[in-house]
Amino acid sequence: MNDPSVTSIILAGGQGSRLAPLTDKRSKPAVPIGGKFRLIDIPISNCLNHGIRHIWVLTQFASESLHRHIFQTYRLDYFSKGFVSILAASQTPDNKDGKSGTEGWYKGTADAVRKNLSNFSSAGENVLLLSGDHLYRMDFEDLIKFHCKNDADVTLSVIPIPRSQVSELGILKMDSNCKVMAFKEKSKDEKLIDDFAIPPELREKAKGRSEEKTHVGSMGIYLFKKKVLVEILEKFEHHDFGKEIIPAAIESCNVYAYKFDGYWEDIGTIKAFFDAHMLLTSDNPPFNFYDENKPIFTRARFLPAAKFSGANVTSSIVCEGSIIGTAAISESIIGVRSIIGDGSRLSRVIMMGADYYSNESDGHHASVGIGRNCRIKNAIVDKDVYIGDDVRLENHQDLQNASLEHGIAIKDGIIIVPKGTTVPSGYAL
Repeated sequence: MNDPSVTSIILAGGQGSRLAPLTDKRSKPAVPIGGKFRLIDIPISNCLNHGIRHIWVLTQFASESLHRHIFQTYRLDYFSKGFVSILAASQTPDNKDGKSGTEGWYKGTADAVRKNLSNFSSAGENVLLLSGDHLYRMDFEDLIKFHCKNDADVTLSVIPIPRSQVSELGILKMDSNCKVMAFKEKSKDEKLIDDFAIPPELREKAKGRSEEKTHVGSMGIYLFKKKVLVEILEKFEHHDFGKEIIPAAIESCNVYAYKFDGYWEDIGTIKAFFDAHMLLTSDNPPFNFYDENKPIFTRARFLPAAKFSGANVTSSIVCEGSIIGTAAISESIIGVRSIIGDGSRLSRVIMMGADYYSNESDGHHASVGIGRNCRIKNAIVDKDVYIGDDVRLENHQDLQNASLEHGIAIKDGIIIVPKGTTVPSGYAL
């Protein structure tokens, strides 16, 4: 099904500083996930799986690899009249500042959409605004039906959340008909947080957590009537949807909350990113990449199958093109073209793989992969990393946050080896 009445705008310009050093050389939506995908694949795939084929992606920070990935992956056929088009932050005659030359940069999510309103003149009657860096699978058809049934000007997708997540998300109040009465973004005001709490009799336990779900949180998914979106953006000069536009819309528009009961995760921190991956290695993960009816799309690489030479692999995902010797791997994600030498042991490791195979003879590509007899635990090994023989990355000192030699970092107790790093043989942590 192709629904021309809905146009999607994916906000993919975020710098993602909380995910550094994974975002030092790429934008947050370009960060690899699940061994072979990128974060941007999640919202685009959700759109394509539910008939939304007019998709704009707004980009800004360190976006070259993101642009390349989108261009190589999403080429819709001529007959569907669909497109996935990139709108990078740039100067135009309408926003150029002759003094500073900086007015082309997006100052926030709302500012990004406002600066591109002229491009959306042919958009459908409804505009679906999505974030480029969340992990979820949503039936947008149900969301659209709910939006139309209530004749909503704006519909927010919401989930129940524990109090510990309130400072990272928007929270709201709504009546028994799901009409939104108040909204506050990332509040740290304890009195206000208490005031926004769900009545005790309506609370439930958070799945997989010991915390009680005490508040209604915004997922950062907004469905607008196009004319309402244009009117609000032209009326106000606010820069951000969550902090400013949504609260302003509640004052004069019909704003409703669509209750989502599936898995959704804002993987904006290293710990959240790591934990989401560890869940993928479980027998029944809350997010299922193996759903054939609603697949997650990504770039076709035409790689050979993974090859094992006596490896012992348990509760792990190993992607195509990998070559693994007599290694032991448990609860890990092994990305495309990963090389792991004999005798190495990996436990709870996200190995993002490589963009190429080692070919030392051509003088261009250095070695990539993990050498022999290494021990790596609770770590993220970014793309195109070379780890020599007999390396120990186990954090024996139980450091929680540190910047170490060779560019290695530790955040929330998780070891991170940045993209393109070389770790010499014998190094121990």
